[in-house]
Amino acid sequence: MDSNLLPLLERIASALERLSPPAPSLGGLETADAFIWHPALGRLSPVAHVAHVDIGLLRGVERQRNMLLENTRHFAQGLPANNAMLWGARGMGKSSLVKAAHAQANMVDGKPAARGAGRVALVEIQREDLSTLPELLALLRESSRRFIVFCDDLSFEREDADYKALKSVLDGGIAGRPANVLFYATSNRRHLMPREMIENESSTAINTAEATEEKVSLSDRFGLWIGFHNCAQDTFMDMVRGYARERHLPIDDADLVRRANAWSLSRGGRSGRVAFQFIEDLTAELSAQE
Repeated sequence: MDSNLLPLLERIASALERLSPPAPSLGGLETADAFIWHPALGRLSPVAHVAHVDIGLLRGVERQRNMLLENTRHFAQGLPANNAMLWGARGMGKSSLVKAAHAQANMVDGKPAARGAGRVALVEIQREDLSTLPELLALLRESSRRFIVFCDDLSFEREDADYKALKSVLDGGIAGRPANVLFYATSNRRHLMPREMIENESSTAINTAEATEEKVSLSDRFGLWIGFHNCAQDTFMDMVRGYARERHLPIDDADLVRRANAWSLSRGGRSGRVAFQFIEDLTAELSAQE
């Protein structure tokens, strides 16, 4: 080989190495209790502070809160626990409950436990990265920590590769789901797919029962299935009052109720999200008047 070509080939090889994706790494697991999975980088990016609401402020979802919190605490203690699907009405605190339950499970005597391997870590994965779940789980299997892998606003428009990847993970596959990992997801759809898609599939199938069962089989693989529903007026006001008390807002109850009702009417509905957005606006307004 021409010796003059060697430097050029070395530069090409070096450039290809830089372009190739890095090997997955678990480095830095002790730096935080929450991470975001970046499959293109092959690593978990630590989140210094999780934006979560205190679990005591989540009103109107007491039954759902107790179910998820008990499951999360069992997992944190090394006891058997289920993958969980939180589905239902928008803005009713599904993702907020996941983050609040995670924070609560890491409390000891009402205070955050010392950061370390004994605490449960929350790992967020994006919907479009679900096909990399097997890679992520293989990585987490190597750690002594316990992890909740969380996918917010999960849904599918068709039975694509991501659907099949998640289905395989929930089944456990030949290796089984890692004992130190749970999967939590939220969705506005009960069965993760549009109703019309399930109905269309059933109407054209030879065996309609089998077609429907196949489409809903993914949601059935979540051991814990928790529904959220639209809140009534009194529940909405309970949410508003709870936020107002927590912030010590200088406003009488009658004025608070009047303003909250007007806000919900302008938003076309009532939910925990609408209550929080109202309190954000009200807090700013009252602060500006001081």
